[in-house]
Amino acid sequence: MMFTMPILSNKPTVAIIGAGAAGLMAADYLSQFDVTIQVFEQKPSPARKLLMAGKSGLNISHAEPLGTFVSRYTPDDWLTPHLHALNAEHICKFMANLGIESFVGSTGRIFPSMMKASPLLRAWLNKLQAAKVHFFYRHSCQAITDNQATFRVTDQAPFSQTFDAIILATGGMSWSRLGSDGKWQAWLNDDELTPFYPSNVGICRAWSQHLTHDFGKAIKRVKASVVLPNGDVESGFGDIILTHYGMESGLIYRLNRAMREQLEHKGTMALTLDLLPDIRTEKLLASLTSPKKQSLSNLWRKAGLDPVKIALLREIVPKSDWHDAQTMSLAIKNLVIAFDGFRPIDEAISCGGGVKRQALNQDFSLKSNPSVFCCGEMLDWDAPTGGYLLTACFATGVRAAQGVQAYLADSPHLAGHGNAVA
Repeated sequence: MMFTMPILSNKPTVAIIGAGAAGLMAADYLSQFDVTIQVFEQKPSPARKLLMAGKSGLNISHAEPLGTFVSRYTPDDWLTPHLHALNAEHICKFMANLGIESFVGSTGRIFPSMMKASPLLRAWLNKLQAAKVHFFYRHSCQAITDNQATFRVTDQAPFSQTFDAIILATGGMSWSRLGSDGKWQAWLNDDELTPFYPSNVGICRAWSQHLTHDFGKAIKRVKASVVLPNGDVESGFGDIILTHYGMESGLIYRLNRAMREQLEHKGTMALTLDLLPDIRTEKLLASLTSPKKQSLSNLWRKAGLDPVKIALLREIVPKSDWHDAQTMSLAIKNLVIAFDGFRPIDEAISCGGGVKRQALNQDFSLKSNPSVFCCGEMLDWDAPTGGYLLTACFATGVRAAQGVQAYLADSPHLAGHGNAVA
């Protein structure tokens, strides 16, 4: 690929590093002002993580009450005003303006009606290009110094360019093959960063050979609970997938935060499962004390357990207890499973950690470099799946862009509009 020199302009020039959800939303907001917008993406195409999310339907937001919605985030107050300013209602209107209708699923999750990301992205890029937003792909940012960014294009020599403002929308460290590799951390000081950690990710336990044939199968309709260090209990209902490394599912992801807190405080973490949440312990005990002579598997099946749940019980409960109805009824309703930790960050749907709240001004500019603004998953916040991740990326992208607009308006003396430095 031949290098194309970025467009020069007499208007203020804003660089957006990263063409993901946050970067595109920042560009969208700024496109209404008289500024030159240049979006730099190290991959050959934009929004790869958004497209990946769209393969399973693109859960773009959530329709639950806003007060409940904002409570899903950690910390639960930092993003609140920005999520009020751009929430599910605004996102649905935004999509509608692009010609993309949406609907609310049975669990409150919001999806585009076509259940794909590609039509939305295509319409969005068309809008941005019509607004004269300039995209530069295969441009890998190597460094940020003051208001200057250094790029490398494939195997060509690096070049630097100064801007009137820079928005970093470079993502976290999950799914690095899609562009979020975390290399940008080298541009900041250590005291501006919280180390990244995997979020919305599977949990690890070494199973015996006994469970091998059940890998990939679902433990259906269970209640899962985690006891927090302060004694509180966080719970949820749903399905869990048995894997070769442990467990995963949306339910597991929702409990990641509680399990991580448990691990940090106790050095261990455990999940408690109620395998039959719709059956009272007394009724279960009665089923397990049947006077009829029958096999254990048949007895457990009649009590309501399917083969996967039976296999898990055999894995966790000592064989000496299998014939004890009292012990087994308690185990079925209160099966405690210890886990060793979490899968690697590159397998995580998202990650926590990143640029500290304390390192940023209210407008999401860096205190150490006020011409540079940060947004999206590179910020130190965490949230479960369910539309929360994308909504926060959109909201912080808008907030960073608002900060840039105010910064430019207050700084008419700024120079360096698009000046390229070899």
